[in-house]
Amino acid sequence: MGSSSVSISIKMPNSSGPVPPMKPRRHADRVAALAEALSGPGVLHLREAARVLGVSEMTVRRDVAEVPDWFSYLGGYIVQRRANRAYVMAEEQGAHASAKSAICARAAELIEDDDTVFIDCGTTMPYLVRQLPPGRAITVVCYALNIAVPLSTLPQVRLIVLGGLFNGSSASFAVEDGLATLGRLGINKAFISAGGVHAEKGVSCSNFHEVAVKRAAMRVALARCLVVDGSKLGKVKPAPFADLAAFDTVITTDAPGVSVIRATFPGRFLLA
Repeated sequence: MGSSSVSISIKMPNSSGPVPPMKPRRHADRVAALAEALSGPGVLHLREAARVLGVSEMTVRRDVAEVPDWFSYLGGYIVQRRANRAYVMAEEQGAHASAKSAICARAAELIEDDDTVFIDCGTTMPYLVRQLPPGRAITVVCYALNIAVPLSTLPQVRLIVLGGLFNGSSASFAVEDGLATLGRLGINKAFISAGGVHAEKGVSCSNFHEVAVKRAAMRVALARCLVVDGSKLGKVKPAPFADLAAFDTVITTDAPGVSVIRATFPGRFLLA
């Protein structure tokens, strides 16, 4: 007796066309449900996705792998691929260099002897590493190669690197297991970077795998400092991670949107 198969093509929420044909109906239903769950936040932890769909985490990962044009799996998170244009470090490396150097010089002034500091990833924070007070004995926690490598040459710095799956676009690690380590550390100051700072939408970045690390560092730090040049003000990136009021200090440069941010920020506001 012969058998026949039926191909199912569904239209994804917020998409411009159908996904590739999928054989089992249950698989198609799960993909549609996953797309709906991601239509708002754009990112979902694997554990939560499995709960929403009522299947195992392995099943969710198989579903995601079968529609690579729509979803990615990064460091324990499922990302809707068409939610944003990817941040590429090479494109940002030399942008606004003088502004980044200026804000990081102000940030370096906040670091004191025997501090334990968290230094975020991105193309701004290497300027902070270069301007650390010479000879100052500190402990630095980081999760990006462009931060860890130059710090490794400084004998007075005790370095803690949080590892995981490496993400080449931002030279940083998707730190999932390392979050527990981060949660046990005593951090005096967290210096956080961002791709967007908006008075209403809050603070955001381009890479979803950074969100959990940024939040964990802010949660354990005694003081939280947002370090962004003026080009980031008024912008919104696809991965929000904090309200502006969650920071104690904002360091930035003068820009058209600076007055709006300054008016809504309750903490210390420093212009470089």
